[in-house]
Amino acid sequence: MAYTNSSMVAYTKLSPNHSGQRTHSIDRITPHCVVGQCTAEGLGEWFEKTSTKASSNYGIDKDGRVGMYVEEKNRSWCSSSSANDQRAITIECASDTTEPYAFRNIVYQTLIMLCVDICKRNGKTKLLWFGDKEKTLNYEPKSGEMILTVHRWFANKSCPGNWMYARMGDLAEKVTAALGSGTDSKDDPTTTQGTQTSAFSGLSETDVVKSVGTLFTADQKKTGILASVSMAQFILESGYGKSELAQNANNVFGMKCSLSGNTWSGSTWDGKSKYTKQTKEQNADGSYETITADFRKYPCVEDSIADHSAYLLDAKNGSKLRYDGLKGCADYKKAVQIIKDGGYATSLTYVQNLCSIIERWNLTQYDVKESETAIAWYRVRKTWADSKSQKGAFKILDNAKKCADANPGYSVFDVNGVNIYTPNTTSDSTTAVPFLVKVSISDLNIRKGPGTDYARMQYIPVGVYTIVEVKSGKGSTAGWGRLKSGAGWISLDYCSKTK
Repeated sequence: MAYTNSSMVAYTKLSPNHSGQRTHSIDRITPHCVVGQCTAEGLGEWFEKTSTKASSNYGIDKDGRVGMYVEEKNRSWCSSSSANDQRAITIECASDTTEPYAFRNIVYQTLIMLCVDICKRNGKTKLLWFGDKEKTLNYEPKSGEMILTVHRWFANKSCPGNWMYARMGDLAEKVTAALGSGTDSKDDPTTTQGTQTSAFSGLSETDVVKSVGTLFTADQKKTGILASVSMAQFILESGYGKSELAQNANNVFGMKCSLSGNTWSGSTWDGKSKYTKQTKEQNADGSYETITADFRKYPCVEDSIADHSAYLLDAKNGSKLRYDGLKGCADYKKAVQIIKDGGYATSLTYVQNLCSIIERWNLTQYDVKESETAIAWYRVRKTWADSKSQKGAFKILDNAKKCADANPGYSVFDVNGVNIYTPNTTSDSTTAVPFLVKVSISDLNIRKGPGTDYARMQYIPVGVYTIVEVKSGKGSTAGWGRLKSGAGWISLDYCSKTK
């Protein structure tokens, strides 16, 4: 066949590390994680060294730029498998340096578009993900089919990391949909960031547990709720993320639309998206009854986890916390009992069921150890990425806030890079409105209100928009602008004013 290369390439540095022309036609794509927020140039310099003894056909850097290092006609050295590399286009993707090796949204969206481009140029109309090594490697693709494979199948490695591994099904679906419609949907505002439960449908119970463990560990670091307990609830309530509610609403805890009067703070639910279904509830005498109920619908699993934790931390019975004592509780048996006593579930065996799941899967391995939380440094910077702007790192949050207050344009970030405090320096009345702003990034969130503590609605497409109101709020130095369309609020930190 006549091999071609992608027109999406922004940088080229061809590596000497390849085996010459392929001996098999292209019918596979293998995404990898770099384990680093690299640039296209930096990755090219690495692959240029013969001592590296590795390469890939393409790379996607931290800003979504595509580099080419081995032409598609040639076999790269990437997957620890000569047979796979002979027939696969290999793509290295910038990622975090620790598990689950998450990609930035711009990287993931570029990966989708690059896969669409590869499939189109190679005459493929469908991208498939089976989620099973043996089935995949024994499958002979039809002429219009492209297959996804992963590095971990051929070597003792995590690659592409659990973040991307959990999204392989989502990647296949989005690419196939784009191929079917004939459009790339580059700036689809309905595209959501985060884990989709569709990714769990092809995984074993063991792989589901492994793929979500880091999500719950991260949640515990933010909330103080044991990861093991929340994971057990996830497994029990959603059947390893495969229940009807989980698959159709990304709701992995059975969270109903109405909970404790919905007066608790920190909810990530948008207040309107719902999924209606029948459910069984157990009465005090042990009998069951079937009811029809409205359940919350989320854009991703991470939002479901965050909403669940916010509920457990702040839901009240009158003036008393419903689950008082749960935050910081280090004993999973005691924590589970607190949740049951607070009225979370109607099942008479709820405590026993959760403890059994925790012990079966050794879920305490995902709990944050005391040594990991002894010192939580708070860093004062302009942005998390701009480490050179850092004014200091503080053990005490109040001291970090004082430093940010004394330095206009600075915010406080936790150990995970989350903006937890921005001084209220923007005057709601001093900015003349309306005015126009230009949005140049494809992953800017529209939020329900002026701040990162409000629910995320969707992404705003690249373009020019009218701002009719400005308010200060959490997570933005320049303030939050209300869109004329009524869709919500956007951070002005990531916009530029136009004339």
